Amino acid sequence: MTFFHFEHDSFLDDEFPVISNAEEQKMAEEEIPEEVGILTLKNTVLYPGVVIPITVGRDKSIQLVKEAYRTPDRMIGVVAQKDMTIEDPVEDDLYTTGTLARIMKLIRMPDGSVTIVIQGRSRFQIEAFTASEPYFKARIIRAHEEHPEEDQTKALMLNLREAAARIVELSPSIPSEARIALENIDSLNFLVHFIASNLSIDVRYKQEILMLDSLQDKGELVLQYLDNELKVLELSEEIQTKVKIDLDKQQREYILRQQIRTIQDELGEGSGDSEIENLRERAKNKTWPEEVEKAFSKEMNRLSRLTPAMPDYAIVINYIEWLLDLPWENYAPDTFEFPIVKRTLDADHFGLEKVKDRILEQLAVLKLKADKKAPILCFYGPPGVGKTSLGKSIANAMGKEFVRISLGGAKDEAEIRGHRRTYIGAMPGRIIQGLKKAKTSNPVLMLDEIDKVGNDFRGDPSAALLEVLDPEQNNTFRDNFLEVEYDLSRVMFICTANNLSTIHPALRDRMEIIEINGYSQEEKMEIARRHLIPKARKDHGLKAANLTISKRALERVIQNYTRESGVRGLSQQIASLCRGAAKEIVLNDESIVRISEKNLKDFLGIHKFENEQYQAQDVPGVAVGLAWTSVGGEILFIESTLTPGTGRLSMTGQLGDVMKESATLAYTYLKSNCDQFGIPFETFKRWDVHLHIPAGAIPKDGPSAGITMLSSLASLFSQRLMKPSLAMTGEITLRGKVLPVGGIQEKVLAAKRAGINTLIMCHENKKDVSEINPEYIKDVKIHFVKKMSEVIRLALEPKPVSNALNLIPDLSEDQKGMRELEQIRKIVARA
Repeated sequence: MTFFHFEHDSFLDDEFPVISNAEEQKMAEEEIPEEVGILTLKNTVLYPGVVIPITVGRDKSIQLVKEAYRTPDRMIGVVAQKDMTIEDPVEDDLYTTGTLARIMKLIRMPDGSVTIVIQGRSRFQIEAFTASEPYFKARIIRAHEEHPEEDQTKALMLNLREAAARIVELSPSIPSEARIALENIDSLNFLVHFIASNLSIDVRYKQEILMLDSLQDKGELVLQYLDNELKVLELSEEIQTKVKIDLDKQQREYILRQQIRTIQDELGEGSGDSEIENLRERAKNKTWPEEVEKAFSKEMNRLSRLTPAMPDYAIVINYIEWLLDLPWENYAPDTFEFPIVKRTLDADHFGLEKVKDRILEQLAVLKLKADKKAPILCFYGPPGVGKTSLGKSIANAMGKEFVRISLGGAKDEAEIRGHRRTYIGAMPGRIIQGLKKAKTSNPVLMLDEIDKVGNDFRGDPSAALLEVLDPEQNNTFRDNFLEVEYDLSRVMFICTANNLSTIHPALRDRMEIIEINGYSQEEKMEIARRHLIPKARKDHGLKAANLTISKRALERVIQNYTRESGVRGLSQQIASLCRGAAKEIVLNDESIVRISEKNLKDFLGIHKFENEQYQAQDVPGVAVGLAWTSVGGEILFIESTLTPGTGRLSMTGQLGDVMKESATLAYTYLKSNCDQFGIPFETFKRWDVHLHIPAGAIPKDGPSAGITMLSSLASLFSQRLMKPSLAMTGEITLRGKVLPVGGIQEKVLAAKRAGINTLIMCHENKKDVSEINPEYIKDVKIHFVKKMSEVIRLALEPKPVSNALNLIPDLSEDQKGMRELEQIRKIVARA
């Protein structure tokens, strides 16, 4: 810090104006007014005899200087503020000792402010403030100086001059003319005030000098400040002399930093030792394993031998601070109440009963056995079904910290295990960073999007996660940065994934998969009513009385404006309704907006999706299947027709390999069992079959359409119509068995939405139906079958349509003769 400087020169004819003894005597004999306007200064103090420029910006101050400048004596009182941050001070914010000043020059600036050059005349003491508007006025009396003896005056002036001259000599930033100005001052009073005015010290210290009545005390105090500055400059010159050698750039930087540290140490402001002591003090309160304590002691001993200028200093400091910041053996108590956990989960999430039951089971085990290792749960399902928010609810219910780590796109193994400390910018992996953020060693830590972890030349993060997510290994997890073991066994890891096929098989084996398939329309209705609509109203500044959405309108939003398993899109559509309602309220001054099925299009526009609805068919060969998609269940029409040919089977509709195989299986089974179903075998030789699934632009695959394809082909060849309002799902085998399929809940609810009241599915899927809320399917009749023959019996009408005999080929010219033709006609008649 520089204590001594010269800056008050830009508005004066002389760079360093000096007053004589005669002028000083004249100022001492001047009469001072009984009342004077007070100019308040923020960051400086005016001394008698000193000339300084001041920029005046406050309205009160501008009015004061303008009025005073028009008076004959141009006198004002100058007083410093106690706190420079106060913009509009009151009487208690001002010092009571100030300096009477004369305005020597006034300059109006373009921005409306005023710059004045003032000269201090004499000190005064404020007896009382007489006015505060339009500016401060006060009654003042002169403050007299106590002058020392002549010998003391000479000695003090000599010391002041020598100290100031030495500072001018050692400081290249101070012009040499300052020394001449100091030599020309022959008054102790002005010399003290002149030097004090140019000291770079706080206003309170300058005010302390001004308030002293004894000139001897003033001089000694100013001399003390000069001596402090002189010691700093002399020490700096000594250091520069010792290290002034020809060095390259790196050595020069090191020496300069060493100078700074030496100066700080001499002034008692050194930070190196205090920083080390601070780290040791923090370590006293840490509870950590013995291995970590040894690593800390080793690094602290190494740090004590380094200087802050060395490159390793920052690396060691960073490592030590990580050791101190991590929670290590700091565990949050498991004090959760089981009924509260259940209420929290039910309040935050509607539905997902199996998922919540599994979570409650695990928490119950943790409640009974606190030292049990936390499981690795993986919530698997489509986007928007509440996987991440479910993790937050678990943490809130247990009263633990929740940390979310997104692994989407992670390709570097170091993101999990951390970097080696030898690398520039090294830091621990995301797991350790998450624990530092949580400040406990047993938080709920969510690894989001674990199925989107990649790998490249920098390593495979999935392989690094094998240790993290193994309860038998993660109690000795070793981060590359820390290089000591960290116990992760009590961390409750929760993973989320949209696709299990992309997860490393060994990694998937370490996790307990909890499938979240999505929500039915009925569940979405309840979620919207309980959570989404109240939240959207609050977010858009609406009250419950401002917006009502009818049940039928909400159903239309779910069916025709969203196509998803979760509720993220539904939340966006409800937010759009709230924005539209807010516009109506503001523009049309409405107090309530009612959204019904009729005016829904005014808010959301034309619907985006059209749900497939069942329509009765009057031609054979059309069957209705059930399909599972990532956005829920759908009904699926399968059409087939015959054309004259040689028995070839063709398929259209962008079918996947599995569905093509199912169609081939159905055709082969029907062909091999044609007598059982009353179909002439010769029919398969004379007709080509074309099987088609509409919406050909959409890829379709899966094992759910086997019995539907069989029913369609059987209906076509036997010319028997499918029974009305009937749909089915299931896979088939060549032996005639019906196999179970997945996605039963979504398929059953899709059939109900489409107006279908009769379903056929595998007998083994009965357990899946039992998990559906009975209220949702109370009007739906479900047939459970084991064989394909049962499917044909339940699905087809007993009698063929009138044109059934048209399928029999004309065999009049066939070599088998009329006898064989008659046999075929009898078989068709029996069917």
